[in-house]
Amino acid sequence: MANRIVQTKAKLLKNIEVANNYYKILVSCPQVAKAAEPGQFVNIKVSEGLQPLLRRPLGIHGVRGQTIEILYESVGKGTELLSKRRPGEYLDVVGPLGNGFGLSLTTRQLWPILVAGGMGVAPLTFLAEKLREIRNPKSEIRILIGAKTKSQILCVEEFRKLGCEVKIATDDGSKGYKGKVTDLLKNLFFPAAGDRRPATIYACGPRLMLKEISRLSLQYKIAAQISLEEHMACGIGACLGCAVNTKDGYKRVCKEGPVFEAKEIIW
Repeated sequence: MANRIVQTKAKLLKNIEVANNYYKILVSCPQVAKAAEPGQFVNIKVSEGLQPLLRRPLGIHGVRGQTIEILYESVGKGTELLSKRRPGEYLDVVGPLGNGFGLSLTTRQLWPILVAGGMGVAPLTFLAEKLREIRNPKSEIRILIGAKTKSQILCVEEFRKLGCEVKIATDDGSKGYKGKVTDLLKNLFFPAAGDRRPATIYACGPRLMLKEISRLSLQYKIAAQISLEEHMACGIGACLGCAVNTKDGYKRVCKEGPVFEAKEIIW
């Protein structure tokens, strides 16, 4: 059953730059915090005026009691305006939106492998927290983080504090494995696919990365859930601007997604 969506004025408690052009905000948003699930997002009005007209969809990075945490990159006018908002101000927030990662009871028996590309780490920390809650504290949760260069690698310590094993890939080799994070995934886990425990992959990142993960999951018969990143307007499924092609016809990333089974998507 879908969570009830609310629109609320949320008090901004923190807005700090954690790396070059990367920011983390904390907002008091009890109704959203109570209902939020990993993989869902909120739609935020970044300014008091009409410019920009559209809200900005941002993944929920974590829940801290009655507050939600959001990690974002300042890449355009909207997120630049958001980066200038100050603690004590109020943000107009709609959420939680979309369908998140499926965490059924069978997840206890699966070997979770999280794969993040760039800002794809944002929702996966929330997912790692939930996985840790429902699994044996000594069980393995592995996270592979990929980016173009080391300055774009985020959240390593957050994952390590959760007890996750962290592996890093950079395109330029400035940190960790030199190459694509999907190559690292393939090299580390798939050669022994027939010998290891049942696994599931949870991934968020650029489209090409998710396409390759989908291909690998089908080839090696590994379950995979992927969180798609698409341009959104309304965020509630009304405008149809974020539709993607699936085996069951077109589906809206903001409504039926952003998380889909990898085998659903027609690339």
